[in-house]
Amino acid sequence: MLTLNDRVLGIAALIFAALITAFGYDLEPPFSYEPVGPKAFPLLLALIIALCGLRLVIKGGGEVEANPEGANVRIATMVAYLAGYAFLFQWIGFIAATTLMVTLIGRLFQATWAQAIIGGVVMSVGLFFLFDKGLDVVLPAGILGDLL
Repeated sequence: MLTLNDRVLGIAALIFAALITAFGYDLEPPFSYEPVGPKAFPLLLALIIALCGLRLVIKGGGEVEANPEGANVRIATMVAYLAGYAFLFQWIGFIAATTLMVTLIGRLFQATWAQAIIGGVVMSVGLFFLFDKGLDVVLPAGILGDLL
């Protein structure tokens, strides 16, 4: 049986870095709007992940205890929430999708409904205005388009 250790995680990181490189290398915008282009971020991210993975492979060791009871279900739920967020992001917009995701993740970490909803609304609206208005990063308005 394969036990989870640093080398296994390092190999997984190297594979992940290779996939990021493969998908990010061909990114070309239809027009040039910045000197570096969109491929710089995924390639830089892949390099950092690969260096960390290589260190884990070389260092090795580090047996890990099994996850506590219920943790694997919470991890799978988190992955499902993130997949749903990616699907809903363009369709219902940044604020609505982020509010929903943060609320659900807050509940996953035992926040009350009120705490989770308030946290989701504050985080999504704050990030929207920071990125869309402050940094001029266009985010999808979705179902709230006329209000923004």
